Amino acid sequence: MSDGPYVVLVVLGVLGTGLTAGVFCAFSTFVMRGLAALPPAQGVAAMNAINRTAVRPAFMSVFLGTAVLAAVTAVVTLVLWPKEAAVELLLGSGLYLVGSFGVTAAANVPHNAALLRLDPDSAEAAGRWPAYVREWTAWNHVRAVASAAAAVAYVLALV
Repeated sequence: MSDGPYVVLVVLGVLGTGLTAGVFCAFSTFVMRGLAALPPAQGVAAMNAINRTAVRPAFMSVFLGTAVLAAVTAVVTLVLWPKEAAVELLLGSGLYLVGSFGVTAAANVPHNAALLRLDPDSAEAAGRWPAYVREWTAWNHVRAVASAAAAVAYVLALV
């Protein structure tokens, strides 16, 4: 596999899944802890600002581009690629598409949308903030691990 014609696709997959894992790891290990240490109104306002800023080309091109690469990799693997790397490539693609992209769409984005509807200075926001941090971070751990595991699977396909 390491000398085949689709190596560039897999290397880009490694890069995209690795970068995404790094972003999610940062949130899980220190960003959310820092936000949780703020008073609820400040934490809610800061997280809402982060969520609005995240939906910009710099992050979205990596996050969505990697999802497209993962889907293309899975299809090409099923149709063209040699059997010796198929398990790793399909595993990497599945981990990213389900564990990163899917979890984002099904869990983190709905949490973000609900938080965005709250007035940061309200009692409701103050009451909801600790649960938001706990639930959002738990799902973010899943995304971080899935993205990192996808990167490892893609690397294993190259060796």
